[in-house]
Amino acid sequence: MARRTKEEAEATRARILDAAEREFHNNGVSGTSLEDIARAAGVTRGAIYWHFRDKAALFEAMMDRVVLPLETEMLRAGDPEVTDPLTVVRQATLGALRAAVEDVQAQRVFEIALHKVEYVDEMQGVRERRIACLVERIGHLAAIFERAQAAGQIRLAMPAMTAAGGLHALIDGLLHNWMLDPGAFDLVACGEALLDAYFRGLHAPA
Repeated sequence: MARRTKEEAEATRARILDAAEREFHNNGVSGTSLEDIARAAGVTRGAIYWHFRDKAALFEAMMDRVVLPLETEMLRAGDPEVTDPLTVVRQATLGALRAAVEDVQAQRVFEIALHKVEYVDEMQGVRERRIACLVERIGHLAAIFERAQAAGQIRLAMPAMTAAGGLHALIDGLLHNWMLDPGAFDLVACGEALLDAYFRGLHAPA
């Protein structure tokens, strides 16, 4: 009975997250209330509060379902036992771009994060946490670049943090523009070409 109760709770949580994802995508985060999500999920508002503290927590859980699995490979690049961290970064980045193109859920969540959320009112805390995650992500990438340089793979023409921030801005901007008009260009092919050009540009003149 306890196992069934836990499974039912997990199923309800997933149904709430699915409903939130659809409502946020259709109406924007600010334009969606917990009542809207409860109605779409076929649950009470109390059921939502049982699983999530507030709309911000629900939003973050929705994001984590897609983003965390994609970041796992990038984190692996920081493993000291990985001998070619730049290749891992390249694979992880292209994997995220492919997910945006091929995975309907990932595409929907990316579109919500890039175009359908305003960081005001209850979402202000989400903004602060996203900034903290961004700083951590860029710092992690900078450490990878420093390891690659120490291994002789690259000769940085700029500080590692600058190189890391530039790469993040490149991919984020590419994804942002593609989401506005997915038919405008091939996201993966363009991303691969730009990523390789960026890595070549990290080599300082001899």
